[in-house]
Amino acid sequence: MLSGLDPSGGAGIQADIQAITALGCHPLPVLTCLTVQDTRNVYNSAPVDAELIREQLACLEEDTPIHAIKTGALGNADVVAVVMGFLARHPDIPLIVDPVIKAAGGGDLADQALVDRMRDGLFAYAEVITPNGEELQLLGEADTAGQSAKTLLTGGCRTVLATGGHGQGEQIINTLYYSDGSKRNWEIPRQGGEYHGTGCTLAASIAAGRAAGLDLESAIAQAQTFVSGAIAQALSVGQGQPVPDRRTGGPA
Repeated sequence: MLSGLDPSGGAGIQADIQAITALGCHPLPVLTCLTVQDTRNVYNSAPVDAELIREQLACLEEDTPIHAIKTGALGNADVVAVVMGFLARHPDIPLIVDPVIKAAGGGDLADQALVDRMRDGLFAYAEVITPNGEELQLLGEADTAGQSAKTLLTGGCRTVLATGGHGQGEQIINTLYYSDGSKRNWEIPRQGGEYHGTGCTLAASIAAGRAAGLDLESAIAQAQTFVSGAIAQALSVGQGQPVPDRRTGGPA
């Protein structure tokens, strides 16, 4: 997985490592950016040098079989270009993209150049992208989730999993949109408010399921069960959002 570092340990690369390990897979973590961050917000970030990331990916692909790839915060457009170069050599590896744009507290994790490079290039490599409601609206530039997803699918995405954790109501509704116009809904009981790192955990868990051989819908279902269990045992790490306890999970 390619993700940023969250010093609070709630989101980013640590969330990925914990979720993937709990679901029985071995993570290969490549750090893409450093952040000044806590459980309340992101205050600053700096990308890792894109050439160093290119060297890390080249080293890994020569040594280790890779069964799925997950991306989170990517730092800048140069990093996205490096990732796309790697993906072009491995078109058969399932790619799960969590298109991280903003922190829950409102802090930016992507500039417009990065957003454009993801939307115009990276998304076409993805088996699924997993935007939350705000990210979906920003990326699809439409008022409704369905229309935003349609715009992204028309632009080259294969599937869009619109996550509903930032919404309202007793049920969280996650909807998987396909390019042929069909869709699949999952309803999950909402537990309290919002939690720090749930989007990272969900996308990483989907990647773990795909790496283990599950089909996409089964991997999503397993990931949702895992995230729900981690939220049920959430930790009060700081003064902001609780952090899902990914240690309590395991293969669903």
